[in-house]
Amino acid sequence: MVPFSISILNHHFTLLSLAPMKYYIIAGEASGDLHGSNLIKELKKLDAEAAVRCWGGNMMQAAGAEVIKHYKDLAFMGFIEVVKNLPTILKNLKFCKEDIQNYQPDVLILIDYPGFNLRIAKWAKEQGFKVVYYISPQIWAWKEGRVKGIKKYVDKMLVILPFEKKFYQKWDYKVEYIGHPLVQVIEDFAKAIPQTIITSSIQKNDDRGDGKEKQEVIALLPGSRKQEVSVKLPIMLEASKKFPHYRFIIAQAPSLQGEFYWGFIQYYPNVEIALPGQNYALLSQAKAALVTSGTATLETALFGVPQVVCYKGSSVSYQIAKRLVKIKYISLVNLIMDKPVVKELIQHELTVQNIAQELDDILNNPERIKQIKTDYAALKKLLQQEGNASSRAAQEIVGFLQTTSAPSV
Repeated sequence: MVPFSISILNHHFTLLSLAPMKYYIIAGEASGDLHGSNLIKELKKLDAEAAVRCWGGNMMQAAGAEVIKHYKDLAFMGFIEVVKNLPTILKNLKFCKEDIQNYQPDVLILIDYPGFNLRIAKWAKEQGFKVVYYISPQIWAWKEGRVKGIKKYVDKMLVILPFEKKFYQKWDYKVEYIGHPLVQVIEDFAKAIPQTIITSSIQKNDDRGDGKEKQEVIALLPGSRKQEVSVKLPIMLEASKKFPHYRFIIAQAPSLQGEFYWGFIQYYPNVEIALPGQNYALLSQAKAALVTSGTATLETALFGVPQVVCYKGSSVSYQIAKRLVKIKYISLVNLIMDKPVVKELIQHELTVQNIAQELDDILNNPERIKQIKTDYAALKKLLQQEGNASSRAAQEIVGFLQTTSAPSV
């Protein structure tokens, strides 16, 4: 391989290598597959002959990686499901270690997925591999003590939320804030040809006819797991009755079948289900949204859609979470801005009346809508101040390899 140069924040590096760099990436979720694929594309811009072996999905494979394990075989959520699948998880850990050892990568890149990746990080560092963590585990929310292991076993941490840098400074651990990769993902989507939302409905006699296409859309994003959807969606649907002139569309989770939703919507004539994979098409056309907590709140904000954040769990789970989780807000939008940009209806506050009241406000109150849009603009500016996050991540990783692999003189 011929030498090539890169510039990172005004520091110039010349990469000298006799063979292509070997990257081993582990992403255990759909979001990791998305961000991993964009990282791979950027790595290949800097290192065209890069060899990438990974745990991920179809997007990472399309970006040029060799996928060893698909994330769909790794997604175990909740305490009971983890315990039930413990033999499989232990088998995966064993296989992963053996595969890394056989592949001998120049660097191991871990993307979120902390339950698995932090264990691999410890083992990999003990074996002498270089370890980079891209997208920090949310240890600032709970189990803060895990930072001690991260300091010990992770050579370089790349964070995507601005407040995470200050959090790690408290622990005397230097990290790099690179901005949030979703900003570029959503900007790229917005530049593409607008997509039509394809929906399904069990309404046999829809008397709205073609007129429904002209109705303004309200997006419902009730989550991705059966349990959480079963709790929150019925309350959202009851609130929809108070807005008969709007078209409510549910974002179907890829992990759930359409039939699961049909039992909920049969008595709501103005509600439809978007087929899987259409969340962005839905948000790009929505006037407002009811959104469960999580990354979806940030995606909704980046599309500029006023939203009400909805959370409700079992009483036991909520009481446990209240004692373990140490954060002021549950939505990423409010956490990043450190103020209540969007209304959060949590647990007993999540009622039909409260949803209807807040939804009416973000649909019809010009001052409220203006303030939300202003805060959203400030949020986006904060998240993209470092430029393209995926590109920055690739630059940091290649720069790290350059400085740690330089031959001694």
